[in-house]
Amino acid sequence: MRITGNTIFLPGGTSGIGRGLAERFAARGNRVVIGGRRQELLDEITAANDGIESVRIDVSDAASIRDVSVQVQERFPETNVLLPMAGIMRPEDVTTGGFLDAAESIITTNLLGPVRLWAAWADFLIGKQDAALVTVSSGLAFTPLALTPTYDATKSAIHALSDAWRLQLAGSGVQVIEIVPPAVRTDLMRGPNDERAMPLDEYLEETMRLLEQQPDAHEILVERVKPLRFSERDGKRDDLMQLLAGSH
Repeated sequence: MRITGNTIFLPGGTSGIGRGLAERFAARGNRVVIGGRRQELLDEITAANDGIESVRIDVSDAASIRDVSVQVQERFPETNVLLPMAGIMRPEDVTTGGFLDAAESIITTNLLGPVRLWAAWADFLIGKQDAALVTVSSGLAFTPLALTPTYDATKSAIHALSDAWRLQLAGSGVQVIEIVPPAVRTDLMRGPNDERAMPLDEYLEETMRLLEQQPDAHEILVERVKPLRFSERDGKRDDLMQLLAGSH
């Protein structure tokens, strides 16, 4: 993926990693179209950043994904990168059936959202020059956190989809890149004051540097995520899972 000169559609760009990536891509000479549900945040971000446009979209709603994707394709026909960022992470207690509503919401946003987005963009992006699909999984896709089983599972699914989509899209002109964050200080779960998580700015700077240095990479792995990503290979998965379980 080239690091500049793109037009990027980034649903989930109003906070956390999504907003940070949107602002850094815009600063590097890309046009970025962020999407989100809260108009006040969309207005705030576009007012503060040249090169960022916005649309309202609800990635938990299939009709919203379909309709807004058509609008973006018509307004910004040069769009060549799709980067679905929207995601939710919630604790679950699976010792009773009360976790179901949370689990269904997580699956709808984290898994069905990116699948529906790609379905809405596949015909538009395939064959386009310098096209890319950038997916976002998690270190917990590889070493799960007991407190968030459905979140972990959706991110494992995103990893599997990324690998399978990459194989199917070989020769189509669409590069598939998987971003794999560790715990980062965002509004997910413990929030920006979680001392055990990676500072957001530090994560964003390392990720942008890796995207620039590794334009053909399949996965973007900051150093902090590698123990989780390679825990099974390194024979440390069970120990890390127990450590993670004990830290919450």
